Amino acid sequence: MGRNNDRNIKKHNDKLHKAQDKVKQAEIIRKEKLKQIVKKFNENNTPDTNTI
Repeated sequence: MGRNNDRNIKKHNDKLHKAQDKVKQAEIIRKEKLKQIVKKFNENNTPDTNTI
């Protein structure tokens, strides 16, 4: 029997998809944090307090 049997392929695909989901989730979390930071920054820097 070769190495590319159904069990090994399934195991590999499951591992691959888990890693891809992890990366995708991390990207979503980063975007959400960035949105919150920008929102907080904009609240703190209203036009009347924005002096450069």
